[in-house]
Amino acid sequence: MPAASGTPGPAPAAQAPAPAPVDRRFPASVYRQGAEPDPRFSLANERTFLAWLRTSLAMYAGAFALEALALPAATGWRLAAAGVFLVLGTLCALQAWWGWRATERSLRRAAPLPGLGAGAVIVVGVLVAAALVSIGMWM
Repeated sequence: MPAASGTPGPAPAAQAPAPAPVDRRFPASVYRQGAEPDPRFSLANERTFLAWLRTSLAMYAGAFALEALALPAATGWRLAAAGVFLVLGTLCALQAWWGWRATERSLRRAAPLPGLGAGAVIVVGVLVAAALVSIGMWM
């Protein structure tokens, strides 16, 4: 057992610094800039991404339901409303990606967060689709 003395032992050999890891996450346009944000913010951004995808699926389900349920609405109006819901579902899926990417970039740069994006268009589209179904029910 070595004696406890007040003199330190030999200094450990100096190690070369480890090379910085290459970030291979997708998309590189987001992950190769700025600093790593607090994980809670990135996870919240991911939950918002998934919420937009759920909304997209709901829009598609609404479009398919208009045809599957054969509502007593005029066929042309019902088809138009289903088409609007299909377009809105696609727009929601695109908004999920665009919004996630813009928010993650802002988090990494410590910049202000982006605005709503396509949200207003989606609200107007839902109102238009609801109006088309309502008009078709009265025809």
